[in-house]
Amino acid sequence: MYLSRLILNPRSRQVRNELADPYEMHRTICKAFPDGLFKVERGVENAANVLFRVDLQPRTGVPTLIVQSHQRPEWSFLLANRKDYLLRGNDLPRDVENPAIKELNLHFYEGQLLAFRLRANPTVKKGREGKRQGQRLGLLREEDQRNWLERKFEFAGAALINVNIVNEQFTCGKLFKEQEEKKRMYFLSIQFDGILQVKDRNKLMSNIATGFGSAKGFGFGLLSLARTA
Repeated sequence: MYLSRLILNPRSRQVRNELADPYEMHRTICKAFPDGLFKVERGVENAANVLFRVDLQPRTGVPTLIVQSHQRPEWSFLLANRKDYLLRGNDLPRDVENPAIKELNLHFYEGQLLAFRLRANPTVKKGREGKRQGQRLGLLREEDQRNWLERKFEFAGAALINVNIVNEQFTCGKLFKEQEEKKRMYFLSIQFDGILQVKDRNKLMSNIATGFGSAKGFGFGLLSLARTA
């Protein structure tokens, strides 16, 4: 897998529009990969399997885009065609590469404690009369959000040790489908920061690759891990 870090230019009109509509950012990210990979279902060997998240730098508020993918992205189109999309030149700290790409080699062991960050859309699916597919409803209570995370981690081979939950309210996006108008959608956005313990390293690695929860095309589901101090 590959991990990309792109420091975005908050003065760019396109960046501001995409922060307000994450699915448009998803469509921009798609252009970094060969045609067709986004039409392959997740889990298939040659799928791009892209997950992304935008973090705001604490002191400056500058948006940083984190992209995880199975295929190596090619970001040169952002430098050639969208010259104001990324921070460049004197706006960057010295010796900071932008964009930056590294191969993601996950090395951890069972029992290890790891710090994590996850922006997710915690939901429960409720059946509707006469409908084959149930409706996803956001979990609004913090207790329900924590229980949702505990279940996801347990399924993924990890145990939740502690967590700080930040309710970011709702993320708005417009989903584009062929021959249809854009459909405005709203997603409950919760940021989880905390400590987990590895129980099954292979299951955890597999779930990191595919992501957690729903609405991945809107910037949810990317689990970031770091060693604890």
